[in-house]
Amino acid sequence: MAKFPDIRLRRLRSSDGLRRLTRETGLSVDNLIYPLFVAEGNNLRYEIDSMPGIYCTTPDLLPVEIEELNKLGIKAVLLFGIPVSKDEAGTGAYDGSGVIEHAIEAIKATCPDITVITDICLCEYTTHGHCGVIKNNLIDNDSTLPLLARMAVSHANAGADMVAPSDMMDGRVAAIRHSLDENGFPGLPIMAYSAKFASAFYGPFRDAVKSSPSFGNRSSYQMAPTNPREALREIEQDIIEGADIVMVKPALAYLDIINRASSLFNVPIAAYNVSGEYSMVKMAAKNNLVNERELIPEILMSIKRAGAGIIITYHAKEFASWQSNGGI
Repeated sequence: MAKFPDIRLRRLRSSDGLRRLTRETGLSVDNLIYPLFVAEGNNLRYEIDSMPGIYCTTPDLLPVEIEELNKLGIKAVLLFGIPVSKDEAGTGAYDGSGVIEHAIEAIKATCPDITVITDICLCEYTTHGHCGVIKNNLIDNDSTLPLLARMAVSHANAGADMVAPSDMMDGRVAAIRHSLDENGFPGLPIMAYSAKFASAFYGPFRDAVKSSPSFGNRSSYQMAPTNPREALREIEQDIIEGADIVMVKPALAYLDIINRASSLFNVPIAAYNVSGEYSMVKMAAKNNLVNERELIPEILMSIKRAGAGIIITYHAKEFASWQSNGGI
């Protein structure tokens, strides 16, 4: 077997042209989904304190945001709603005229080609902040399923292109698929948060949507970070129930799960580069500890290299801007 000095691996790294020709992993704006926080009301746009550079916007001001994304080449968004009022059952999530329904209509009126994906979960709409119906201080799985299905159909009626259940209730993908099919949406895909871990990386998101649980935590339904085999069972179950895309969340601490899922399952794999991961980069950059223009592409490339063909990231606009200017 040939070895040094006959083999010199640095030969193919010696120029930019050679490095481009031999690049094994590609990353483009086409791989990215940009999350959007939408607040109920009018004429309101404010920065989220714990997520520098990320804003919450009312539906009437969304056209400006959507036009910017379209110019950057970002063609997919994931919507999270922040209602004015909440209740125990999260009725604002599925009453047919909520903040997300208005947001979908505003986006589609501005740019019909933008792919609109909606988060399906009750946590933003409940007074207790949990992702399901509460009975005897426990999250009742089976009572939650029809409400999630109603929410998905409501979003479909408003014009959503895809729904993304993030609640982690057992059987939610099957319930949503059945309800969509029954209501005339057999072609609407489901991107399931299949391996969603009970993670400490979600703090800034919960601050943004005011969804921290008022009691306990979400460990009875979100995945234990210690259990990779169980995560793969969750992914497999969602595929059996009809998920078209499966997701691993968070991304960076679970690259091994992304990699194993992409090797085992012949469906598109998504990964969520979550709020805590975003905010750590921003705080480090603010304190001159890292060069974010170098770090962000490296982070996104690591997620793509692990096997995620779709990346949900708050860095999407920055990456798209740098890429369009030839900086990546």
